[in-house]
Amino acid sequence: MSIPMLRPLPNESWDCMLPGPPSRNNFGSADLSPSGLFAFASGSSVSVIDSRSLQLVTTIPLPPPSSSPSASSPSNSSNSLSPFVTSVRWTPQPLRRDLLSTEPSSSHLILAAGDRHGRISLLDLRLRSLVLSIDPPDPSSKPGIQDLCWVQARPDVFLLASLSGPSLLSLYNTSSSRCIFKYDSSPEYLSCIRRDPFDSRHLCIIGLKGFLLSIKVLGESEDDIAVKELQIRIDCTELLKLEKDAAAGGGSSSSTPASAVFPLYAVRLAFSPHWKHVIYVTFPRELVVFDLKYETTLFSAALPRGCAKFLDVLPDPNHELVYCAHLDGKLSIWRRKEGEQIHIMCTMEELMPSIGTSVPSPSVLSVLISQSESTLQNISKLYSDSSNGASDVDFDNPFDFCDDTPLVSKTHLISISDDGKLWSWILTAEGAGDMQKNAINSRKIADVSEESSNTNTKVSSNDELNAEGSRQLDNTRGSRNQQSNSTFGLADATFKICLVGQLQPLSSTVTMLAVPSPSLTATLARGGNNPAVAVPLVALGTQSGTIDVIDVSANAVAASFSVHNSTVRGLRWLGNSRLVSFSYTQVSEKTGGYINRLVVTCLRSGLNRTFRTLQKPERAPIRALRASSSGRYLLILFRDAPVEVWAMTKNPIMLRSLALPFTVLEWTLPTVPRPVQNGPSLQSVSSPKANIAAAPEEGASSTAASLSDSKAGSSDGLQDDTSESFTFALVNGALGVFEVHGRRIRDFRPKWPSSSFVSSDGLITAMAYRLPHVVMGDRSGNIRWWDVTTGHSSSFNTHREGIRRIKFSPVVAGDRSRGRIAVLFYDNTFSVFDLDSPEPLANSLLQPQFPGTLVLELDWLPLRTDKNDPLVLCIAGADSSFRLFEVNINDKKMLPGSQPRNVKERFRPMPLCCPVLLPIPHALALRMVLQLGVKPSWFNTLGTTIDKRPHFIPGSTSSSGDLRSYMIELPPVGDSVVPELLLKVLEPYRKEGCILDDERARLYATVVNKGCAARFAFAAATFGEVSEALFWLQLPRAINHLMNKLVNKSPKKAPKSAQNSELDDTSLLSRISSKGKSTSETRWRDALSQGQLRLMAFEQEDLWESANERIPWHEKLEGEEAIQNRIHELVSVGNLEGAVSLLLSTSPESPYFYPNALRAVALSSAVSRSLLELAVKVVAANMVRTDRSLSGIHLLCAVGRYQEACSQLQDAGCWTDAATLAAAHLKGSDYARVLQRWAEHVLYAEHNIWRALILFVAAGAIQEALAALREAQQPDTASMFILACREIHAEILTNLEGSDDESGSSIKDTLLDLPGLNPENEDVIAVGEYFGQYQRKLVHLCMDSQPFSD
Repeated sequence: MSIPMLRPLPNESWDCMLPGPPSRNNFGSADLSPSGLFAFASGSSVSVIDSRSLQLVTTIPLPPPSSSPSASSPSNSSNSLSPFVTSVRWTPQPLRRDLLSTEPSSSHLILAAGDRHGRISLLDLRLRSLVLSIDPPDPSSKPGIQDLCWVQARPDVFLLASLSGPSLLSLYNTSSSRCIFKYDSSPEYLSCIRRDPFDSRHLCIIGLKGFLLSIKVLGESEDDIAVKELQIRIDCTELLKLEKDAAAGGGSSSSTPASAVFPLYAVRLAFSPHWKHVIYVTFPRELVVFDLKYETTLFSAALPRGCAKFLDVLPDPNHELVYCAHLDGKLSIWRRKEGEQIHIMCTMEELMPSIGTSVPSPSVLSVLISQSESTLQNISKLYSDSSNGASDVDFDNPFDFCDDTPLVSKTHLISISDDGKLWSWILTAEGAGDMQKNAINSRKIADVSEESSNTNTKVSSNDELNAEGSRQLDNTRGSRNQQSNSTFGLADATFKICLVGQLQPLSSTVTMLAVPSPSLTATLARGGNNPAVAVPLVALGTQSGTIDVIDVSANAVAASFSVHNSTVRGLRWLGNSRLVSFSYTQVSEKTGGYINRLVVTCLRSGLNRTFRTLQKPERAPIRALRASSSGRYLLILFRDAPVEVWAMTKNPIMLRSLALPFTVLEWTLPTVPRPVQNGPSLQSVSSPKANIAAAPEEGASSTAASLSDSKAGSSDGLQDDTSESFTFALVNGALGVFEVHGRRIRDFRPKWPSSSFVSSDGLITAMAYRLPHVVMGDRSGNIRWWDVTTGHSSSFNTHREGIRRIKFSPVVAGDRSRGRIAVLFYDNTFSVFDLDSPEPLANSLLQPQFPGTLVLELDWLPLRTDKNDPLVLCIAGADSSFRLFEVNINDKKMLPGSQPRNVKERFRPMPLCCPVLLPIPHALALRMVLQLGVKPSWFNTLGTTIDKRPHFIPGSTSSSGDLRSYMIELPPVGDSVVPELLLKVLEPYRKEGCILDDERARLYATVVNKGCAARFAFAAATFGEVSEALFWLQLPRAINHLMNKLVNKSPKKAPKSAQNSELDDTSLLSRISSKGKSTSETRWRDALSQGQLRLMAFEQEDLWESANERIPWHEKLEGEEAIQNRIHELVSVGNLEGAVSLLLSTSPESPYFYPNALRAVALSSAVSRSLLELAVKVVAANMVRTDRSLSGIHLLCAVGRYQEACSQLQDAGCWTDAATLAAAHLKGSDYARVLQRWAEHVLYAEHNIWRALILFVAAGAIQEALAALREAQQPDTASMFILACREIHAEILTNLEGSDDESGSSIKDTLLDLPGLNPENEDVIAVGEYFGQYQRKLVHLCMDSQPFSD
């Protein structure tokens, strides 16, 4: 059952909530979006962090399941708790730009969350609310969610795949909330699900016993799902033993997911970002590299001795490194051996420093790699001017390192530990100096030889041009091959890991909550007569013994003090800068003695001072603490022992003990002091702002103690002119008020109520006291209150369980009511009542269930200054979260949530630079400004000392004058007025410095003048659109490829060897010297071989090298299927001799003997083809018709019919193989036809528009590329695409014109315009008009949208 929900949960609780620490119950669930937003689960909440600045963006608590019983009845409150969140996954949808057809949508900020009850929730980060809830088919079974993953079904439709229970895979269409496919793999335990980076329709699922499921989604119905089952053979002995233990202990059920049954037995899967069909799998004691195409294990390595079990596997996006997290908090780094699929462990690094952490050390729950950082590093590597590809070093930035050692790689990791901390790491690989120097020198020699060849050779015809190009290519390829492999530089690299940031949310389960409410007689800790102010701080005591101090204005932990070795059982403020807390430990159960530990913590110095230290254990443990509003007096309540009264001076003094059978004690504000202060102070005392002290720690329970004279006191009082009073209730129901004046304690003698207050049906369990009112609650749910000055009294029954806490709300001048109270019941629910109303129960705000959690403690935040300010409750939840909950007041009724008003901006220690969080029109405006090119000085803000930054440009940064002066040039497309309007809209963000952080601003300064494509790639990467960024990075190479094809249009025979087949296509590139904006081909080669750009490979050399690299991996594989695949690979790359040798080694008993012999004869006679061509072609046609193997295609290759072979391969769905075969044997228009058909498949079947665009451009089908962008409703990208193509084309022509040979000018004449991009072309004109409409709509939306206030 699914329920669409558009209602937000209580409003401000989104912005003002701190999550508790994550635990293994959350299954280590976390996800890092490509835009840099880090989401993780803690308890029943999902928190979102900006991964760069490590600031909390928001925390979203999941509401209780809709199918649970109504929570209005206290008995059902425990059934309506929100379950643990066990999986989170960001949507892969990019920022939508189809403004002309739809309204702006925040579909790119959707987060899927699964929980232990099997429910899947879709959360909208912008609305900060639940937008869709998908319940399990059978809610009573509660099949917990193990993992989630999005998979693409159509260009604009992603399905959500979930693993629930131990073995069920489900696919959901989130728009219709319908489950379209189910697959039960019992008795397997499914553990992990991942999407293929090469094909977003493809998923892989791994089970604990090595069961591997490959799923391909071809549409939105059940018939469109293709399933393949595979098996990785591993040793399951340990798992079988664990299964037996779990069955014996009753720890597993039919609905329990794998991570709940076996929390320390982790099996994880990751796709290789470099090699298609290759996956990495970690079992607890084994790392496996598996080939999905060969359906076999390529490599496996047992865990080295002394290493803890594997927790997760993370391939590096840019280098052939694999990082493995271990259960003990270590990270092992594995490098692929050159030329083989063998991985070697390089080193181990610590993710949990031994210094500064508690003992035992916290556990690492999950580790993730930042994809956005990797993409930006690719841009930096390709466009920066420094030798090692890093941008300018900033000595003040922890992300930069200034060292003589060349940097081979830099990877950003984030880890979570179960003490609630988030750790941000930079892992660097530094190359050996000599090796790197040789590589750089060889690169320089190659560049010099290339340049000298260009300047000294005159080329008179295309044939000579090709011949010269081949010589240059052979010269340079020798040096390139040394470093084209992505393992180059890593063999002798040294790895270093550096902690660059840490975020501390709540450290442990919350047990106590205390709010400072200093009275006007409380003075500052440093002395003097200045009254203490109410501070926006809340103190939380935790189970681990630490005290976390929360700054509610920043919604962050301001300080954390390690005070006790055991649970903090009581916590109170003394004024506004000191805390008093207690814990106790039982010596032994036999003797029954207790060691009570009382500590005063100074927030300013961080010092902890114990007091009341005894030499030996006591008979009674402390029950609660009560501190007076001034912080001068402290009552210590014991279990079955007299209450002690202490004066909290610098060295606390015990005044006396009171041996009455108290059940409850509560302080009030002190009586009006003598007129030693000025008027406003007296006035504010008469209408006090401050509350009573914070709530007691334990439910009141006491037995009668020996009575003593409570009014007697010592005559020598402290030097104090004020007195404070507290009210109490005794076991027999009697009430009283005592006044403490110096050392004297006397009866206050209040005006007693006319009717008896002795409770006949229950002990008084809670009290609140603010002159003149005393409010009491008992264990039967009755609330009574009386006025101590007039004796007026009243009571009502709440019809609920016993009352645990009563808290008066803060009052300010002009308040209509002073009798608002928050009441916490024993069933951990609460309500708000107004005692000044005629019918408190009728006008109450019943909040029986705070969204999805029980309330452990509550108190009011005493920061109201105006009667229109909302009342704010501080709540400590049972899920260890801390939340603020607003209660809005009007004259008729109190309401939860907030009414429209000016939002007070949250304080942040540094700006939150996350462009993807801006309102959608403003985000699109920033994207366009970055694309068109803005001067780096625009990022300078007056509030930051940024003049020393490398991107600083001297001059005024004020917004007065023409904002268009910030643009690097007038925009060549669209309306020239639009950029000024967009800059004006973005001005509030620029002033706050929250557009780009320093590091990204410096990178932008590096690339802004390197051409359109560089800027477009940067803008795409900034908004997390990795595929688009890679498209822009590859576009210059694709247009170069197209230009080469246009230059070499004369038809030629296909060359014999694979190397020679590529020479013509690279001849033009080798003639273009690297000057102006162009980037050297060497750097493009290195970057391509070293990471994400492999996803966009299209050139013949790249495809051929990639296929050649894989061949040695399979040499040791046995079995007929493996041999057939190896023959196919050898033929594809043109190695016919190797294929013949392998074919002739077939045993005569093999069923493949005759087809293999036939192929061997045909291939060996390939040199003299004239007689065989007709016969072999007929045989091949028959074999293709009757035989499911690839034999017929190989016969076509044997007689040179490569075009037909490629077509048949494409018909069979072997698209990459067809491209590899074409790269080895075809050229010119023949190769272009293969690329274009491949592009159409990638666009319409795989739904990968960016990869399809690159293939269209390389094939010369630019009009098809424009049509694809138009169909995708991306007017801005279509216009930018034309802009980039023209700029790159003009640059190539300029470089040709500048060359010394005679052919340059003739080529320039023939290539004046790119095919399909002629300015008079109708499609080009339509794109320009469409872009103009888009700009006008964007400007209107921007003007209508309010700036985002965090």
